[in-house]
Amino acid sequence: MLGAVELLPGLVRAAAVDDDGQLRQLVERSFAAGAGRADVEAVIADVAAQCFTFQRVRGIGIACPGLVDVHTGAIVELLDLPQLKGFPLSDVVAKHGRAPAVAEHRARLQAMGDRWFGQGRGRRSFASVTTGETLGVGILYDGQVIAPPGGRSGAHMIVAAEGEMCTCGSLGCWKTVATTAWLRRAAAAAGLDGVTGLPDLVRRTEPAAEAVLDRYADHLALGLINIQHLFAPGRFIVHGEARAAGQAFRDRIEDRLLAVTSWSAEAERPHLVVADVDEDVSALLGGAGLVLTRLG
Repeated sequence: MLGAVELLPGLVRAAAVDDDGQLRQLVERSFAAGAGRADVEAVIADVAAQCFTFQRVRGIGIACPGLVDVHTGAIVELLDLPQLKGFPLSDVVAKHGRAPAVAEHRARLQAMGDRWFGQGRGRRSFASVTTGETLGVGILYDGQVIAPPGGRSGAHMIVAAEGEMCTCGSLGCWKTVATTAWLRRAAAAAGLDGVTGLPDLVRRTEPAAEAVLDRYADHLALGLINIQHLFAPGRFIVHGEARAAGQAFRDRIEDRLLAVTSWSAEAERPHLVVADVDEDVSALLGGAGLVLTRLG
């Protein structure tokens, strides 16, 4: 049995996963957004103890939404939970889960989940893309998930020299123009009331809705184009809102990819496929994949 823990702002989840990617137990517990470090630690410890006391696992993979030191398992930077800077995440989970624990950035873990249990099985290279309220890309290149020390998920790559201010303090990050927050603002500015996310917008038939969808597809494609130019993964596995938005919207993104990246006859033609794992458990499956990758 494989163990997995996911840390999110306001929520901790843990799961026992079998070698086929089936969840055998799931425990989760919320905490206040402004909770102190000791309170968050207590929640992590409680969830790990509940999940892994009776489901003994050979290792626990941890999905962290920020930068983590993969050698020590300590959180380096977590913008949404700044009080956890330096927090020994792996040590706490290992102690209360009673198994070796390793931590990694959530976007990279999602790629591991796709590699072991999803649309990336049997492939040497692909990119796993998170869309929606959060944005990120994990890349498998020549059989290895790219995980340089200090590397991020791609959400903070600069795509506009004079763009909006990002939560990280930089201008023009991909995140500022390719998440649901941007989509809601753009829809409101276009006079489209009641749009809370991409599924709402794709159901609208007004010309203004089509124009916002085109811009959003362009913005999502910006980051993917950079990744295709750098690593040529060919396959982009789409998670999140773009997965649920329908083929027509994904075709918009793919058309933009093909327009500027299909020049190389040696590279695989870039194409989008929808993730075939449950969105609610993709990071947990990635944690299980991390155990298989690092702990065997």
